[in-house]
Amino acid sequence: MRPYLLDSGDRLRVTVFEQDELTNVYSVDQAGYISFPLVGAVPARGHTTGQMESQIAQRLRGGYLRDPDVSVEIDRYRPIFIMGEVGAAGQYSYVPGMTVQKAIAAAGGFSPRAQQGNVDITRVVNGKVMTGRVLTSDPLLPGDTIYVRERLF
Repeated sequence: MRPYLLDSGDRLRVTVFEQDELTNVYSVDQAGYISFPLVGAVPARGHTTGQMESQIAQRLRGGYLRDPDVSVEIDRYRPIFIMGEVGAAGQYSYVPGMTVQKAIAAAGGFSPRAQQGNVDITRVVNGKVMTGRVLTSDPLLPGDTIYVRERLF
């Protein structure tokens, strides 16, 4: 499985050991950065949590802390969006391991007119927006948009 790449809407728990004033939850903004005390904007979009740890530590080493020990973990993933023939379309929290079926259940299930066999998912892959038809048993990724089509009678 590929490592998770951060993007806007993700929320990170950054721990700097023995530095309580730096340890906090930071959100990745629309531009793809987190705003971190002392060092300012740190790029997050397209990076892994491990890359963020070394970036923040490196910047803190540049005149602030001698040997910073930094840990970055995901506090909350960016949301998914569910549209079309469901009970309550909208924005929902992503949970690791979530499938299309679980997301639709969170959105109130299929409407009576829903095409239940498969759905369309739009996702950003390598910086490009792509849409494809998938089964309801397929896994989701944070930031996905699910569209449940109306069935043709």
